[in-house]
Amino acid sequence: MIEVEQLASLPGHQNPIYTVEVSQKPGIIFTAGNDTGVVEWSLKDKAFIKVLMPVSTSVYALHAPSIAPVLAAGERSGDVSLFNFEQQKVTTVLKHHKQPIFDIKSVSSKKELLVSSEDGTVSVWNLNDDAGEKNSHSLLYSFKVSTAMVRVMSISPDEKTIAFGCKDNRIRIYSLEDYQLLHDFEAHTMPVTSLQYSPDGKYLISGSRDAQLNIWDCNGYTLHKTIPAHLFAIYSIAWHPYKDVFATSARDKTIKIWDSSFKLVKTLSVEKGYPMHRLSVNKIAWEPNNGYLISVSDDKLVMVWNITGL
Repeated sequence: MIEVEQLASLPGHQNPIYTVEVSQKPGIIFTAGNDTGVVEWSLKDKAFIKVLMPVSTSVYALHAPSIAPVLAAGERSGDVSLFNFEQQKVTTVLKHHKQPIFDIKSVSSKKELLVSSEDGTVSVWNLNDDAGEKNSHSLLYSFKVSTAMVRVMSISPDEKTIAFGCKDNRIRIYSLEDYQLLHDFEAHTMPVTSLQYSPDGKYLISGSRDAQLNIWDCNGYTLHKTIPAHLFAIYSIAWHPYKDVFATSARDKTIKIWDSSFKLVKTLSVEKGYPMHRLSVNKIAWEPNNGYLISVSDDKLVMVWNITGL
């Protein structure tokens, strides 16, 4: 039987929180949004640690790559700041995009950082962690994916393909070997707002402003199943790090847990009696050390959930 316990509801942000990222260091998470800084939290103490770094504009994307001791923060200005944990400061600001950054991912096998923007392009950066190297954090490529915003990215588990979810309702699949377009298809009736490959690489799950969850068979990217999952836009999809389940969150103020056969197994909402967010749940992430689910919202709160019986 699945049981849900809220371990903490953490105040501190003064404005809506748009994103949460799990640190490379166990028990640490980072959050950011429409505030003037990126915040570091302790899951052990369920407490604020510090403002890790200042930012000049809203942050929509955070990414802590497993292959480099940095946290990347993508701002509304188009800048991406790299905070170096060893030096405890921002050591590099990637200046290329002129419009907001909406997602950041890394390719471990190639030591590359990918940045997607409202301008419809994706930039690819060298993620060499040796700051003394000549080409460290240099721009390698930039290519046009869409005439509209590239809202979200997901990298396949074998790191052979990357999926881009776009504001024009389409998903585009590219090769990670040479960044050539492989597939381009209309995925939803409204903009794609969330995207995630399954851990086995068999399926790509997409969520949209149309509130539908679409399951795509990666053998040809044919539609496997459509689920009327939420009432409003689905903003985040996150697979559990070691259980065969995933979670979704949405503008309808709910979090839902699904099994690998895409069956709904739990709904977290005020109506179900949980001390849930009172506004849109913008991002969720699983913390692998304890298996906690972290959620952030327009209500300015960070919530920590212990979900057992999965």
